[in-house]
This record gives sequence, structure tokens and C-alpha cells, in this order.
Amino acid sequence: MIQTIRKIQPSDNIALKKVIRDVLLEHNVPKVGTAYADASLDCMFETYTKKDCIYFVVELNGKIIGGAGVAPLEEESLDTCELQKMYFLSEARGLGIGASVMEKCLQSARNFGFKNCYLETMTYMNDAQKLYKKYGFEYIDTRMGATGHSACPVLMLKKLRL
Repeated sequence: MIQTIRKIQPSDNIALKKVIRDVLLEHNVPKVGTAYADASLDCMFETYTKKDCIYFVVELNGKIIGGAGVAPLEEESLDTCELQKMYFLSEARGLGIGASVMEKCLQSARNFGFKNCYLETMTYMNDAQKLYKKYGFEYIDTRMGATGHSACPVLMLKKLRL
């Protein structure tokens, strides 16, 4: 088993879009008001090559099985980023890959100078929430920024130590 975590490349766009949508469909996530409808799914590489953005792709035996990234939280304070599009196919779960990618994302956020990291998720994504809590994310009551993910009711925030 050869596992690789690397920065996104232009050739990853199609496979990542499929992985993200497949995971969302697996969890019966609404297609509207979630990442499923994000226009950025068609141009992930281009989206994450902007300033203070990064996306990590996970490959297992040469197959893309997931990823996650951080980017500035739109329409929010410049010191807050968002953990974005953290999705893994079922074969990637339970292997510690999520923790490895989370560490890379949070370290990148610190390196960019962000003081806070925000995320939105679904109530029934319990394993994801366990991981977020393990890394210091706390539940908050107020939506932040302009993510376009109105169907995601769980809001979490982490204070980053620089």
C-alpha cells in the first residue's frame, strides 16, 4: 500500500470532483447548499493556487481517494480561513489519513498567518466531527463568511496558535 499526500495538480481536477461528489452522494448530502454545487469543483487546481490557499490530494496506490484544503473565508475577517472540501472515499477511512491531512492543512493555515479556522458540516457526519474536535474545533452558533453552504447546519471554529 503506497499512500501519498501532495499538493493539487491540474490533472487532479476531474478525479477530485468525482471523489467529492461520490462521498456526498454516499452520505445523502443535499445537492443544493453544499459543496456538491460549488462551481470550484470544476477548477480545484485553479481555485487553490490563489493567495493563501492550498489543497492536499491523497493517493492510495496511484488512485486519488480524497483530500482537503484551506482558503481565506470569503466575506470574513482576513485572519480567518476555512477548512474546505475534506472528503475521503470509504477505502481511505480509518487509516489515519484524515489526521495527516488535517495536520498539513492546519500547519499551512498557520504559515499563511490565519488566526482562526472555520468549517461547516452535516449533523450526521459523526466521524468527521470527531476528527474536528480532536484537533480543537469547537461548535459555534453563528454562521461565518459566505460559503454558500446553507444546508450545512454544523458550524465549528478553531483558534490557531501561531
